[in-house]
Amino acid sequence: MLYLRNLIYHPTASSTSILNCINLDLAPQQLGLIIGPSGSGKSTLLEILSGLAEPTSGAVFWREEKLSAEQLQQLAGLVFQFPERHFCGGSILEELRLGHPELGSEQVRQALQEVGLEHLSWSASPHALSGGQQRRLALAVQLIRQPNLLLLDEPTAGLDWSMRRQLVSLLAKLKKDRTLLVVTHDAGDLLAIADCCWSLNHGKLEAIDPYTLESTVQQPLPAA
Repeated sequence: MLYLRNLIYHPTASSTSILNCINLDLAPQQLGLIIGPSGSGKSTLLEILSGLAEPTSGAVFWREEKLSAEQLQQLAGLVFQFPERHFCGGSILEELRLGHPELGSEQVRQALQEVGLEHLSWSASPHALSGGQQRRLALAVQLIRQPNLLLLDEPTAGLDWSMRRQLVSLLAKLKKDRTLLVVTHDAGDLLAIADCCWSLNHGKLEAIDPYTLESTVQQPLPAA
């Protein structure tokens, strides 16, 4: 169980808080969806949960244990909005083995199969893949680390209808064994697989009913 308690992030250079008293509960094997416009604090929240940034105050708990930034780095895996900007390997195999030089062929095969990329050549460049394939490869990179918490920043942004549906199906499968937290400005097809949902605006988080939202929302939330 993931718990956020009174989480505040207020950079010294800013006159206002980016995140203001965030409280959130997310159970295992559930997908939580946070919806909000650009600049609402979504990416900052994921950076805190992945241990890349530290909150000004408040705490993150996993199974009743308060976690430090270092512990969060071990617990969580973060898939960035533009994963291609973070690829460093010259091939799919090199990308998967970064930080894991001992990774065997069977582990590589299983990781690619889990995200539906088993048909690709391991020598292919990550930058030569389609947008949807790059998102899947970024997921595979994180899955190799076996995180308990998987964090995704705008996973369907920029993908066509077919790619979006494929990625949503993949996330629905992944949540059977993990806890997922997704942030997006466009709820879209993600609402159908969300177990709980929040809106984030001006750093304030508010719980909303994903089932009600799915039946009433006609257009995606606009990006600011």
